[in-house]
Amino acid sequence: MKNNIITILFLITMFVCSIFLGKLVFNILITFFAILSLREMLHIRNKEKPIPIEIELLSYVIVMFFVMNNYDNNLEYYLFDYKLLAVLVLTSLIPLVIVNNKKRYNILDALFLMGSTLFIGITFNLLAQFRMNNSNYVVYIFIITLVSFVFELTTNYYIGKTIFVPTINPKKLLEGVFGGVIMGTILSSMFFISTINTDLPIYGIVIISFILSVFGQFGDLVFSFIKKEFNKSSFSNYNVGNGGILDIMDSVIFITLGFILFITII
Repeated sequence: MKNNIITILFLITMFVCSIFLGKLVFNILITFFAILSLREMLHIRNKEKPIPIEIELLSYVIVMFFVMNNYDNNLEYYLFDYKLLAVLVLTSLIPLVIVNNKKRYNILDALFLMGSTLFIGITFNLLAQFRMNNSNYVVYIFIITLVSFVFELTTNYYIGKTIFVPTINPKKLLEGVFGGVIMGTILSSMFFISTINTDLPIYGIVIISFILSVFGQFGDLVFSFIKKEFNKSSFSNYNVGNGGILDIMDSVIFITLGFILFITII
């Protein structure tokens, strides 16, 4: 229960930052979490064989620029700075020749580094851009996440019996998934309808909220799969008793990536 309370408090803190503390504070916070998230992704794979510290530090700088890129984008036409991508590719591949030691840094390390930096950078950049365009977008994303999480726990406690995907996460129960998705859909749809101006019909908003709630569940499972793949129970111990940033941002990340797919029709 302590772990769950920590998670809820974290999400509430993100709510406060997105609504009351302003764009600058939120962007700084998002950038900080992106750097920590990248560190977790790199270290969960490379704990036994860490990549050279110089390359790792450079990747943090690159992800910081990814997150802070093009805040004035029109979300219907998401722009990408290819110069950053070029820097990422070059700084990931050139060290293969400079280090010239497969045990220290090899092509799999380079590809994992590129993929992780791009994945984390784009996701947190989207969160920052949603906040820049309409703070209610961020609130909507966190409502789906928080409501789904709370009602999944509640449903699991009272009627949960059936393990959803036992090979990935034996603690995730089918009844809890249904409870979380249904309530996440209902309450987030109500918030969207009451706060965000759109010509989209109510049934359209409900469908989008449902799909995003499902994406959130897949986010939880995908990151559980990553941990299982590397024989880890959590990404790190930043959040005492509850693992790392990615352990509590997994659903948010997938809902964010899903939300950008619907921006053009909202």
